[in-house]
Amino acid sequence: MSAPVDQEQIKSMLTAHRSKMKRYLSHCMHCSLCAESCFLFTKNNGDPQYMPSFKVLNSLGKLYEKDGRVDRAFLEKIKPLVWKSCALCGRCYCPVGVDVPAMIAFARGICRSQGVFPDDEQSWL
Repeated sequence: MSAPVDQEQIKSMLTAHRSKMKRYLSHCMHCSLCAESCFLFTKNNGDPQYMPSFKVLNSLGKLYEKDGRVDRAFLEKIKPLVWKSCALCGRCYCPVGVDVPAMIAFARGICRSQGVFPDDEQSWL
């Protein structure tokens, strides 16, 4: 059985970056321009889970929505979104300046703080 997550630590991390990350989340216009510039999205035949906005809204967005009150199963669920589905290459263009790689990197940091990250044997990419 896995250890429970430290929800207070997650909440503290979310609070520390709330202003910038909530601004990014609220500024996403769902225009799909980020998807057009994402090589993983195009490589995977337009699979929506590779769309940068989908990745952010369904990982970091959900973490804020739940105010950090998540369990290990939730973090395991978003793990492929923040690691497998994003190379942090920075190619995802946003016309309003949403910094998708910063948001994904932050979601990774939250997962990592709870011991949720890919191991050396995972062959996602």
